[in-house]
Order: sequence, then C-alpha cells, then structure tokens
Amino acid sequence: MITFPNAKINLGLSVVEKRNDGYHNIETIFFPLPLRDALEMIVAKDGLQQFSSSGIGVPGNPDQNLVLKAWNLLQHDFNLPQVKIHLHKAIPLGAGLGGGSADAAFMIKLINEEFELNLPIAHMQEYAGKIGADCAFFIENKPTFAFGKGDQFLPAEINLSGYFGVIAKPAVNVNTADAYAGIVPRKPELSVKEIIKTPIENWNENLKNDFEETVFMKFPEIRIIKDSLYENGALYASMSGSGSAVYGIFKNEVALHNVFGDHICWEGWFW
Repeated sequence: MITFPNAKINLGLSVVEKRNDGYHNIETIFFPLPLRDALEMIVAKDGLQQFSSSGIGVPGNPDQNLVLKAWNLLQHDFNLPQVKIHLHKAIPLGAGLGGGSADAAFMIKLINEEFELNLPIAHMQEYAGKIGADCAFFIENKPTFAFGKGDQFLPAEINLSGYFGVIAKPAVNVNTADAYAGIVPRKPELSVKEIIKTPIENWNENLKNDFEETVFMKFPEIRIIKDSLYENGALYASMSGSGSAVYGIFKNEVALHNVFGDHICWEGWFW
C-alpha cells in the first residue's frame, strides 16, 4: 500500500508568549500544499523488518526516522506483523514545510487502513501528537488555525484554490532553537485568523512571520528569495515556519526555476 504525504506552509506565524515549560505559544495557519513524498508499506513475508529511503537524503540514524517512530507506537499497542517500508523524499528537510511530520502522520493513517484498526481521527491525532507538535495536523490535513505549542487546532476558513504557488529553498538549514533565540514574544494586534479573511493583496501589511527578522539577519540569502518572489509578481511571500523555505502566492502561473536555479524549487497550483 502506498500513500503520498504532502507538505504544508505557514500563513503567518506569531510567537505570542513564552511558557513556563520553556516552550513558546504561537499562532499560525497551517495550509496543506501539493508537494509530496511517497511512502510505501507492505507486510514482510519473510518476517524481517526493513526501512529504506530514496530521493532527498535524510541525515542521521535511519532508526530515528519519524516514520519508524510512528510504526513503533502502533506496533507496540496492536502487535502488528513486521513490515517493509520505503520512503521517497521530495519535500526538502529543514525547510519549515513539515515533511517529517507529514510522513509520520501518513504512516499512522496507512497502518490504520492496512490493518483495519478503525481508529477514529482523534485517536490517530493522539498518536501523532506524541511524535511532534505539528504532526497531528496532517491527520485531517485541512487548513487549520494552530495555537498553543502549535499542537492545538481549530478549523480555518481559507481557500487558495485558483492561486499558483512557488517555493524556493536555499542550501542552508535553519536551526529552530536559533530561530527562537532572537524572538521577543508579543501578542499581535490582529490575529492571523482575522488577517486571512482579508484580500491576499493586503496580507503583506499585516500577515507576518516573527522568525523572519532573526533568520534574515543570519541568512540574507533567504531574504533575497522573498524579495525576488515579490519582484516577479507575488501577491504575498513569506518564510514558512522557522525553516529556510520561502513561498510566494501568485494570481497567475509563473515559471521561476531559472530565477532560483541553485535552490530546491517547487511550482504548482494550490488545492
């Protein structure tokens, strides 16, 4: 059985306060994006567990991959047979696009379907929440207002179908801890929930990603990408999450691969 975990972008991101546990409370809109990995799982007839990957290289110990963390959680509770898993990576890492979280969440949904566990959405979200703050978003995979640590959700009324998207990611990766280090938490005058109800042409005035100021100082090449998207006609452009990817929203189809030739680049229509 095969599934195709998709990326997400953040429409705005406000760091509103520091928590007593050392984490921060945020407000953002998670919006699903049709940039996809591929994830395949089959029952191991020889009884030998196997995990492999292709596409964009995944650094670190393969045993620590979030897909396997998802598998181990459910295998422990349901005593599932051994499987062979293959992950093909197309969503860049360290980009703020949620690729690892998406892979884990889609693994949970894949296991639920393949082994007919009949887990309700809330139960799958509970498993996903043990893996990462934004992981549970990908269970329902719909536009979502996220708050708290980014792990509490409410539906968001936003439709970008009919708009064209461009994402460019340079070779640099942004460390999340470093991104938070320069943040002064503050409650925004307008919530992202309200801003996204206004015309996209007006978002640049109010819809901000609080990480940009700190990250742009350390990695000016990321700011250059944002400026280039606007120069090429973007209605709105922003860094996604605390990662190094920058997206632009366009009214019409554009071709900017040549502009971002030395970066990972994705272009396509929003859902």
